[in-house]
Amino acid sequence: MNINNTLNEVLVRLFRDINTLEERAVRTEEYQDMTSNDMHVMEAIGPEGAKNMTSVARELEVTTGTLTISVNSLVKKGYVNRTRSEEDRRVVLISLSEKGQKAYLHHRKFHEEMIEAVLKGLTEEEQGALENALLKLTRFFREVS
Repeated sequence: MNINNTLNEVLVRLFRDINTLEERAVRTEEYQDMTSNDMHVMEAIGPEGAKNMTSVARELEVTTGTLTISVNSLVKKGYVNRTRSEEDRRVVLISLSEKGQKAYLHHRKFHEEMIEAVLKGLTEEEQGALENALLKLTRFFREVS
């Protein structure tokens, strides 16, 4: 098999495997109502405090309307709080509720364990090579989109 076929197969399988593992890790007994998309929205909102809808939509590279659908669901499930800005009542601010903060930390732990498992057994040189390759791959995907 040549390098192009190998890389194609590895990237497709890796993407699928990460999505599957993440979905399983997110959907525990406590978070049965969560999807990996919900977690990515919550990750973009972050634990730091309220953000406006436009900045979160921009970070996720979706429209504000698409984000609104996800946020409505997360508000209903109790993971996200929605308020209006005191300075400008037209601006909608979203933040993680206490339940959302807890789910965010649960998801973050999955990512930390995944990275730890990937790096385990690699030399510093191999870790550096992996980091450089993934940064280049990320730049490529950002430029394409």
